[in-house]
Amino acid sequence: MNDRQLKYFEKQLIDWKNSILAESQGTLNQLQDGPMREPDLNDRASSETDWGIELRTRDRQRKLISKIESALRRITEGEYGYCQVTGEPISLARLRARPIATMTLEAQERHERQERVSRDD
Repeated sequence: MNDRQLKYFEKQLIDWKNSILAESQGTLNQLQDGPMREPDLNDRASSETDWGIELRTRDRQRKLISKIESALRRITEGEYGYCQVTGEPISLARLRARPIATMTLEAQERHERQERVSRDD
């Protein structure tokens, strides 16, 4: 992978991370505004369900930020774009679709098949 491609993916990863952080800041601001006091029990239950979904989404995004930071570290260390299992280059199409990918498509499929088999045992 050439320098221009690495810079492209680095920018994409940084923009993605900043977008997630901005969204989570909005959630944090809403939480700090205080609890919602819905007079109707159904409305209150609905609001609590919505908040539960929002918080689970933020938790998934927190884990995603960790993966983004790992990808940025691999760029710095010169390991980005190479499969951690086989050492082969990961296709640019796969990296464009999933810039945090750590395995080639074939290695990922093999890994998922093995996971499925071990889960079925």
